[in-house]
Amino acid sequence: MRHGDKIKNLSRTASHRAALLANLTSQIIEHKRITTTLAKAKALRVYAEPIITRSKKDTMHNRRMVFSHLQDKEAIKELFGVIGDKVADRPGGYTRIIKLPRRAGDAADMAMIELVDFNEIYGKDAEAAAAKKTRRSSRRSSGAKKATETTAAPIAAATTEAPEAPAAEESTEETSA
Repeated sequence: MRHGDKIKNLSRTASHRAALLANLTSQIIEHKRITTTLAKAKALRVYAEPIITRSKKDTMHNRRMVFSHLQDKEAIKELFGVIGDKVADRPGGYTRIIKLPRRAGDAADMAMIELVDFNEIYGKDAEAAAAKKTRRSSRRSSGAKKATETTAAPIAAATTEAPEAPAAEESTEETSA
C-alpha cells in the first residue's frame, strides 16, 4: 500500500528525479512554457513553485538556495530579474497546466506547463478586451440611450433656434420701413 507516500517517483531514482526536475525547472524559467508528460508536469509544479516564491526577495541567501537546486546561472538571472518582478504581488499559483492530446508513439498523457504571468492570451489586457466583447446585453441599452440623446439634441436645438429666427426677421423689417 502507498499510505503516506506523497512524492511522485516518476519511476526514477532520487538523484535522477532531482536532476530531471532541476532541468525542467530551468527550462520553464528560460522558455516560460514547456510541453511534457502530465505526470512530470504535476511533479514539476510542486518542485518549481517554492523556487519561484524565493525569487520574490532578491537576497544572496535566496539566490544561493535556488542555485543549490538548479545549478544554472542563466536561469537564476532570469528568475531573479524578470520573473521575480512579475510575480512579486502574486500570492502563489505561478504555473498553469493545460492538458494536450496523447502522444502518438506511446499514448502518454501530455501537458503544457507555463508560467501564468507570461501568457498573453490569458493576461489582464486580454481579460479586459474579452469583457468588452462579451457585453452584449448592455449594447441595446446603451444604443437606446444614444438614440434618445441624438433625437433629443436636434429637437432642443430646433426649439432654441425658432424664437431667435422671428426676432431677427422683425429687426430687418423695422430697419427697412
